[in-house]
Amino acid sequence: MKGTGHGEKLNRKQEMAIVALIAQPTIPAAASVAGVADVTLWRWLQRPDFVRAYRDARRQVVEQALGEVQAATSDAVRVLREVMTDTTVPAASRVAAARVVLDTALRGVELLDLEARIADLETAAMLDLDGRVR
Repeated sequence: MKGTGHGEKLNRKQEMAIVALIAQPTIPAAASVAGVADVTLWRWLQRPDFVRAYRDARRQVVEQALGEVQAATSDAVRVLREVMTDTTVPAASRVAAARVVLDTALRGVELLDLEARIADLETAAMLDLDGRVR
C-alpha cells in the first residue's frame, strides 16, 4: 500500500477506519468494521496525518451535536420557565429549575468575558511594545 505523505489525502480504507473509530467502542471493533487488521489501524493511529484527520472528524461530529443542542435551547428555557413559575409543581422542582437558569446564565456571562479577555490577549500578542503589528 502506498503511504500517504504530508498533504496527501487518506485512502478509502483509512477514511472508512476513521468513520468506524467514531462509531465503534474499541479499536478492534473499528478495524473489523473498516475491514482492516487491528495492527494496521494501530499503525495508522501513530501517523500524524491520520490522527489529524481523525480529530477533525471527531470535531465535526461534536460541532454537529452542539448545533442540535443549541437549537433545543429555547425549548429547554421555556420548560424551565414553566416549571419555575407553575405553583402546582413542588417547590423543590421550581427551585431546581431556577438554579439551572441562574447557573446557565452565569456560565454564559463568564464564557463571554473569557472570550473577550482571550481576544484582548491575542491582539496584544500581535503588537510589539510600540503598538506596531508584529
